[in-house]
Amino acid sequence: MIEEILTLDGQEEPIKYVVENADCGQRVDVYLNAKTSDSRSHIKGLLERGKIHINSTVRKAGYTLRTGDVIEVYPEEVRQLNLTAQDLPIDIVYEDDDIAVVNKAQGMVVHPAAGSYDGTLVNALLFHLKSLSSINGVVRPGIVHRLDKDTSGLLVIAKNDAAHINLQEQIASKSAKRYYYALVDGVVAKDEGVIETFIDRSQKDRKLMAVSRNGGRVAITCYKVLERFSKYTLMEYELKTGRTHQIRVHSKHIGHSVVGDNSYGGSNAFGLDGQLLHAHKLILTHPVSGEEMIFEAPLPNYFQNVLDKLRGVKN
Repeated sequence: MIEEILTLDGQEEPIKYVVENADCGQRVDVYLNAKTSDSRSHIKGLLERGKIHINSTVRKAGYTLRTGDVIEVYPEEVRQLNLTAQDLPIDIVYEDDDIAVVNKAQGMVVHPAAGSYDGTLVNALLFHLKSLSSINGVVRPGIVHRLDKDTSGLLVIAKNDAAHINLQEQIASKSAKRYYYALVDGVVAKDEGVIETFIDRSQKDRKLMAVSRNGGRVAITCYKVLERFSKYTLMEYELKTGRTHQIRVHSKHIGHSVVGDNSYGGSNAFGLDGQLLHAHKLILTHPVSGEEMIFEAPLPNYFQNVLDKLRGVKN
């Protein structure tokens, strides 16, 4: 059972990783970014503050890993942070002893962070589920991948560490597939295509991401046009990589920002509270049974209502 109240204070044991042959030669920040849901900039900060040790020694982000290196990540004790279980409404579309799949609502933050210490999906998971994996520590239990606050749709949750590791490997190897619906500005000319760029922190606003020519991480998004309107296009995106804000950044990059996405130049003629981006389908292999599992989540009402208006559907 997970305690009703969890606290970061007193958690002194580090999370340990042992580098295998396949990861030899990687930078430590790249390695930890793949193993956790932390950004490389956050990992670099932890390294600079001495919170990450490699073979009991503090190293820089550019350190090249060798087989057998032992990495220890120590929790930061920046402030008292009580992580409470909260009886918040969430849509659990599937659950067994190893995984759960949740249809996250727009406006809900996935896990606690600066400025969002409660009311998150994690707070709700602690209340509704009896167990969660510990791979990502106290603040992100069970979280294998994330959705932005104002992106709705499907997330898989790991209920134990073995399931978590298996699901992470599926995402890293691209055997797990994630599909999104998005309404974008303008009329997209090509019926389908692939967007491949590097994505890094924006030099203009460090809270945002941007396509980069001088570094960052490779990002690959496949797209397909589903329906064209006079000023908009309904798209389906498939993520081949999972970079922060990837679809939103790539949509802006091709000149067709997601409608309602104020951060990345999207229009908002419909009075929306966030972008029209919905993770509608998730395909994965069950980490224990090996069964292929396909989950789908219908469009939320606010998204469907916009499409109905564009199609001239009368209520």
